[in-house]
Amino acid sequence: MSRSGKSGKLDEHFLMRLSANFQDIFNYFHTLYPLRNDVWDHLERLVNVLIDKYLERDKDLKLVDKKREGDPNWILSQELVGMMLYVDRFAGDLKGLKDKLGYLEELGVNLVHLMPILKCPEKNNDGGYAVSDYRSINPAIGTMEEVKALAKDFKKKDMVLMMDLVLNHTSNQHEWAQKAREGDPKYQGYYYFFNDRTVPDQFEQSLPQVFPESAPGNFTYIEDVNKWVMSVFHNYQWDLNYTNPEVFIEMLDIILYLSNQGIDILRLDALAFMWKKVGTTSQNLWEAHLLIKTFKSCVRVGAPGTLFLAEAIVAPDEIIKYFGEVQTTSNECDLAYNATLMTLLWDTVATKNNRLLWSTMHNVPHKPMGATWLNYVRCHDDIGLGYEDQHAEWAGYSPWHHRQFLINFMVGNIDWSFGRGRKFMEDKVKGDARISGSLASLAGLERALVEKDKDAEALALQRIVMLHSIIVSYGGIPMLYAGDELARINDYSFEEDPSLSYDNRWMHRPKMDWKQADLRKKKSTVEGKVFTELQKLIKIRKKQKAFADSEVRHLVDCHNQHLLAYVRGEGNKRVFVVVNLNDHPEELKMDMMFHLGFDMKKGVKDLYSGAELDFSGYKYTLDPHQFIWIIQQ
Repeated sequence: MSRSGKSGKLDEHFLMRLSANFQDIFNYFHTLYPLRNDVWDHLERLVNVLIDKYLERDKDLKLVDKKREGDPNWILSQELVGMMLYVDRFAGDLKGLKDKLGYLEELGVNLVHLMPILKCPEKNNDGGYAVSDYRSINPAIGTMEEVKALAKDFKKKDMVLMMDLVLNHTSNQHEWAQKAREGDPKYQGYYYFFNDRTVPDQFEQSLPQVFPESAPGNFTYIEDVNKWVMSVFHNYQWDLNYTNPEVFIEMLDIILYLSNQGIDILRLDALAFMWKKVGTTSQNLWEAHLLIKTFKSCVRVGAPGTLFLAEAIVAPDEIIKYFGEVQTTSNECDLAYNATLMTLLWDTVATKNNRLLWSTMHNVPHKPMGATWLNYVRCHDDIGLGYEDQHAEWAGYSPWHHRQFLINFMVGNIDWSFGRGRKFMEDKVKGDARISGSLASLAGLERALVEKDKDAEALALQRIVMLHSIIVSYGGIPMLYAGDELARINDYSFEEDPSLSYDNRWMHRPKMDWKQADLRKKKSTVEGKVFTELQKLIKIRKKQKAFADSEVRHLVDCHNQHLLAYVRGEGNKRVFVVVNLNDHPEELKMDMMFHLGFDMKKGVKDLYSGAELDFSGYKYTLDPHQFIWIIQQ
């Protein structure tokens, strides 16, 4: 069976996968579009897209598909360590990135997330998240041919390549939007167009605002056609209308096209917003989950080696749903950002205790066994304080007052706080805000350097390494943010650029300074100290099977709120992780070691330092922000 004009052929693997997944595809698709007379025509077109894109798929990628199908838990390996970066700010362009792969390998990174690289307007592009062409790369960065070549280089080095795919909206400069603006009813049907404000006003009753300061409202008037279009993020980002099956099929074609370029993981941006319904927040609706299930079932047929990452920065109970409801594997996304852990880590920095982390992580539902988290301390975006009020109350806090404390701490509005962040999208009515700022500046390094306080500098560096030690050992894939391995502080040059100055998130999106990066080779420098420590963390992680996400993890109560503790693995291979969150020494009682079944007569060792731990006096004292990875001698 083959289709004319295609170089490949349909093999038994494709036909078996189509047979195994077709019932799900049919059921999902028919549930999404139950009342359409043309649903069968669209379903036929969907299958033809699967066939066409599979026939275009390189044989090397089909071999990768086969290998990953045989080892579906490859994504759980402790050997995976990631970094997210802007290609232009990190290396100039794709050619420059290829030249810098040695730097990533030196650190130990083997999974790279390329921040938005698809074609977008020079202005009004939301940092690349307003896509004008899904099949072209931003010319300033390179070409799709260079992406395909880079993907081949990655596979030769056993590295994993991830890129962004914005599913919820396009730029108003996209071909579909341009045709809609010209009055083409077919392409107006690709978006949410309305003749007057009646329906938009109904939506606005329950729709929250993503950017209330810079982009208030959720609809934009298009004078050319005298209509309103939904634009939840910015007025130049038009929301796609997935109630139209043609939109689904167009985006499926794009997903498979990008997979065919060699992309291993697609980061699905803003997927929580994909289905709109009057009278709701139009976030996390069951139809949005059904859309992802349908995409996933289709990809299992045409490109099973390609995985999905959920970009859903929502409450813990909602994040977990983007893995799907299957316990042994995922029928939606294979990975998700552990935004909850990230928020809680910054809470521990401010409070120096584990109370909110403990009350929250004990109440986060379990993920499917075959899926995994991306754990991170910092990313390109702002930091939202998205913990549950109930969890804060269980930790002994007033939720509103605690958020006020955290915001003021992180922006340095408290005399003793060392944070040097800035408020982002402040809601003065609710007293809420998100936080911008680099990891190093939020962790106190910027203040220490400005004040030339060596003691504070040492504490800040310990804090930075401590935070990374948690994401490396906690369970999931640690994801570093480019520049954090060098302790880059806030870059205020964005204020001088009119195209960036309106958005203070650019303060933590600095261009890579490769002369500064060279300082990593001198261990006496700030850069050298942090780079060397992170390099060591990663090296140990990769050799320690207990850190794989297939291994168990459970939190341990050390009866000391300043200690974060958890066990990874089981039996003789387990690792007991203890972290001092405080900037003062704290004690770990030997009773805890007996309780966990360690044989203290044989002695215990710190996997990280290599030193035998001295529990004379029936306790071990951890220095400020020290962490120990305890194993049996």
